Amino acid sequence: MIVVVATESRILVGDGGGGVLREARGLGQDRPTCLAAPAGAPGRVWCGTNRGVFRSDDGGASWQPSGLDQIPITALAVDPVEADVVWAGTEPSAVWRSADGGRTWDRTADLSTLPSSPEWAFPPRPETHHVRWIACHPHQAGRLWVAIEAGALVSTTDGGRTWRDRVPGGPYDTHELAIHPDRPEALCAAAGDGYYESADGGRTWQRPMDGLDVGYLRSVAIDPGRPDVVVVSAATHPHAAYVAGRSDGRVYRRVGQGRWERVVDGWPDPPRTIAPLLRPGTSPGELWAADERGVHVSDDGGASWRQAAGYPTPPSYLRGLAVGGG
Repeated sequence: MIVVVATESRILVGDGGGGVLREARGLGQDRPTCLAAPAGAPGRVWCGTNRGVFRSDDGGASWQPSGLDQIPITALAVDPVEADVVWAGTEPSAVWRSADGGRTWDRTADLSTLPSSPEWAFPPRPETHHVRWIACHPHQAGRLWVAIEAGALVSTTDGGRTWRDRVPGGPYDTHELAIHPDRPEALCAAAGDGYYESADGGRTWQRPMDGLDVGYLRSVAIDPGRPDVVVVSAATHPHAAYVAGRSDGRVYRRVGQGRWERVVDGWPDPPRTIAPLLRPGTSPGELWAADERGVHVSDDGGASWRQAAGYPTPPSYLRGLAVGGG
């Protein structure tokens, strides 16, 4: 297993088997912003930076520029259906598509034509907004859900030639969206305005919050072996979610239609870490997480956790986590 972590200024890599992650080379002075790793290409990892896209073919140990130079990249996704198709989100909000592994890129239809776009604004810098997350349908090429921070979760069924605007009752400030291949129409969204789920591909939404004692959600992952087991990370408010030393992040787990239960096996109680980044592994019950203490793994669907790797020096902020086959 390859584990790649993006801090506020570095890329750290390891195999998740213990020890300390090592620093990767190749980004130069560019600042990492997001990561993505395809399931079917061992060793391949993508990194977005403040000035373009980078690609690694050796598990994150080294990186090469891969297009969209000088453009701030804020989200990446690897298409699970079409080989060599990569999606990139930017600031200001736009979505780009590469069909040749990052050699060339084409911009999709203009998101600013959507009716809700005049309302989009990133709270720390309200003069702008950006794509926070891109989620691909696991079986239908070109079908995407794109989160705009902040203001909308939009979607396309034709690879971005046309876009569907946010729907009433859906998440407003989506941070991450998870989909299990066995339930491709079931969407799980971690948002600044709570947890949302849809059973019909995002046409309608519910907001099951029973058991969540905080409402600002950062990350979400689904048990690879059980699509009814969902894990989220959360904090009391935005300023308590991201920065080490001043955060109160915590982890919650939900089975089926039950209530959320806070996970304390492997997490501080009372909470005092950032709201961790969460990713599914490749085996049933395998989930990964990263906070400022290190990288953690669960083998029981998020009920308990153990530390799998540490850092050379503790970071103050994490921007991305990717896991994939070696």
